[in-house]
Amino acid sequence: MGWLDKVLRRNSELESLFDLDLYDETNHRAYLKHMALETCINFIGRTISQSDFRVMKDGKRQIDDWHYLLNVRPNTDQTATDFWQSFVYRLINENEVLVILTNNNDLLIADDFDRVEYAVYPDIFRNVTVKDYTFQRTFQMDEVIYLTYNNEKLTKFMKGMFDDFGDLFSRMIEISMRNHQIRGTVGVDTTQKLDTENQGRLQNFIDKLFTSFRKNTVALVPKLKGFEYDEVAKGDGKGQSIEEITKLKRSLVDDLANILGIPIALVHGELSDYETSIKAYVRFCNSPILRKIKNELNAKILTKEDYLKGDRIDVFGLTERDLVENAESVDKLVASGAFTRNEVRELFGKERSDDPELDKFVITKNYQSANSSEGGDN
Repeated sequence: MGWLDKVLRRNSELESLFDLDLYDETNHRAYLKHMALETCINFIGRTISQSDFRVMKDGKRQIDDWHYLLNVRPNTDQTATDFWQSFVYRLINENEVLVILTNNNDLLIADDFDRVEYAVYPDIFRNVTVKDYTFQRTFQMDEVIYLTYNNEKLTKFMKGMFDDFGDLFSRMIEISMRNHQIRGTVGVDTTQKLDTENQGRLQNFIDKLFTSFRKNTVALVPKLKGFEYDEVAKGDGKGQSIEEITKLKRSLVDDLANILGIPIALVHGELSDYETSIKAYVRFCNSPILRKIKNELNAKILTKEDYLKGDRIDVFGLTERDLVENAESVDKLVASGAFTRNEVRELFGKERSDDPELDKFVITKNYQSANSSEGGDN
């Protein structure tokens, strides 16, 4: 643009006509993107953070250091609820999350790290940074909790859609603001030379005048000879309605929720088909993430020998069934002899009882073989 710069410098009037602001890119309304991400990812994070992590050994829950770290306070600065909500947010938004165990037995979520991958040896993590501190040591894969969510970062995957929605959203707001804008013309009868100084004084007077119109309930200004104002538009034009702009924002949230597997009704707080939506959310969104976390904790906290002996780390959250609501089903499971009462307790997320009677099969119904020829009275 060298030749254009020279032309504009030679003629300041041409520079004002050839407005270079026309070449600025449209504002993509970054907050529209953040609103959709915060709404959907935080919804998942809040549900996961309500989970109960249980270290099980010989069928009994262990109240030990791992129980405290996973359920009460993972580190000095976070509660378990805050920790798991941040954990899930980083997992989904950044496509991966790394948690390290410090020498002080604190679980910390890494803000940045470099992963070095090997074909036949465990990967290692270098330059692990938490807040403003970078660890000088390297971490082996078997020393950390590391999860990936998908093949691509969610923000990278959604970039094209966010840009398109941002352009459309910006255009809708601009049209609405322009159609509701009050515009007018000012006529000045003057014999003075309109040099730069006089133009500045006149513009300052006009700015003060219309600032008074805009801000004050009652605005009184002097009527000057040779000064006339005519309104071209009164601001009552028909632009984009608030409902249309709201629908656009809702549509973006809906698309992101569908990608993450969240029923749209839950995101918007709709109570219609609430039970069906909860079941769909638990099955297709909540449970897969919990399973990822559960498998990683079992692999990293427990040894292979302990796991094969039956030790487990179980995670219970929204997947836990309500005993009161399913009381009739519980009765049928036990009464039919299909399950013992201890097995039913495990199905509903409760610990086994030490009472040996609860490990016996009980049949309280008059069940009999399909080939039996005996009558019901016998």
